[in-house]
Amino acid sequence: MRFLRSIYGQVLLGIALGVLVGVLAPAFAVSLKILGDMFINLIKMIVGPVIFCTVVVGIAHVGDMKSVGRMGLKTIAYFEVSTTVALGAGLLFVNLLRPGDGINATLESLDAKSVAAIAGKAHAEGVMQIIANIIPHSAVDAFAKGDLIQVMFFSVLVGVGVSALGPRGQFPLKVVHAFGDVLMKVVGIIMHFAPVGAFGAMAFTIGKFGLGILAQYGMLIVSLYLTFFVFIVLFLGGVMRFYVGLSLWKLFRYNSEEMFILLGTTSSESVLPRLMAKLGGLGVDKSVTGLVMPAGLSFNMDGSCIYLTMAVGFIAQALNVPLSWEQQLGILAIALVTSKGVAGVAGAILFVLAATLQASAVIPVAGIALIIGVDRILNELRAVTNAIGNMVATLVIARWEGKIDLAHARAVLDGQIQPDLETLDEPDEVLEPIPVAAQGARRPIAGPVPAVSV
Repeated sequence: MRFLRSIYGQVLLGIALGVLVGVLAPAFAVSLKILGDMFINLIKMIVGPVIFCTVVVGIAHVGDMKSVGRMGLKTIAYFEVSTTVALGAGLLFVNLLRPGDGINATLESLDAKSVAAIAGKAHAEGVMQIIANIIPHSAVDAFAKGDLIQVMFFSVLVGVGVSALGPRGQFPLKVVHAFGDVLMKVVGIIMHFAPVGAFGAMAFTIGKFGLGILAQYGMLIVSLYLTFFVFIVLFLGGVMRFYVGLSLWKLFRYNSEEMFILLGTTSSESVLPRLMAKLGGLGVDKSVTGLVMPAGLSFNMDGSCIYLTMAVGFIAQALNVPLSWEQQLGILAIALVTSKGVAGVAGAILFVLAATLQASAVIPVAGIALIIGVDRILNELRAVTNAIGNMVATLVIARWEGKIDLAHARAVLDGQIQPDLETLDEPDEVLEPIPVAAQGARRPIAGPVPAVSV
């Protein structure tokens, strides 16, 4: 069947088989977690170097540090608006739907041991500390830890340095450009293992927690998913329609393979190289995708922000801890800072949640025990929301900076043009900044990946 020959169909089949194995053989299914971990590790292995090559080529293409700085400030401004709306949406819906009412949990009934490890590692960082953490101890350390923000910081500096060399920068730029070509071929090879990774991750989730947990936490799951849907449709869809001028549904359809891979693996990093390449296929300049997408993994996790305030409200309701609106707005302000520590790895939000509760000093940190069991189940759509939010952010900044060919993007989303993601602009043209007025006549650089069916 043609459907099963596509990665899209294979991932769906992997997820379905994972659910089936998790139900029929839960003990065996739990042991399959290693398959999901192996796939995610393969992506982590390659994502840092991919970002390095993309950012260096993109910055050299811009050739103007003022443009990079302006783009960075606009990115931060949009991230703050988006995450504030997401945090507010979680707070609003948890008060309207009240998923924690009736649980009547007590501190004595909670599993203290399961909370101890999380609470021990969680700590709220100040704004200056968050900024300081952007700078790595060494370039090697940034790549070794897989800290994408630090990798991006180092890559921007290298890109500026290459651009400052002028004609002498052509040789190192060609080397980085060629290395990026090789890496994207490797990404294409790795993506053939996505169905296996999705199968293992889904089998583990169902085998470990069972389908019964869906009924136990049914109201919380429904409330969270409804909030995700409303946020995506109203806020992100509105931004796409009225500012960017593109359809969010068509963007989702264009990236459907990546979304289903993300649904199975629940790791934002698992699809980052592919999403960056697909955005390049829409006509978004590399300097934008290389800056916004990696930064979004820590600073613009809309799904995680919605989950964060909703989880706080759920725990308070379950423990019968009354919260005034002043206290809730205070928690939202704290979450604006603590949410910036969210990494693109499943489960990191629990540490952020613990840090938020510790900083607020209103709700006992031990209440996290009410969330731990269902967190992995809730992570699927949370990760998808994060990815959609970052794609929209990239398109917003590209539109703001005039670094997207909207006519080309519409034609791609409408299926009139199949973007040739295998082709590149010539490396010797990359150092020359492209005037904004000329961008409509020339499609910006797009990273090479194997052609995919969309």
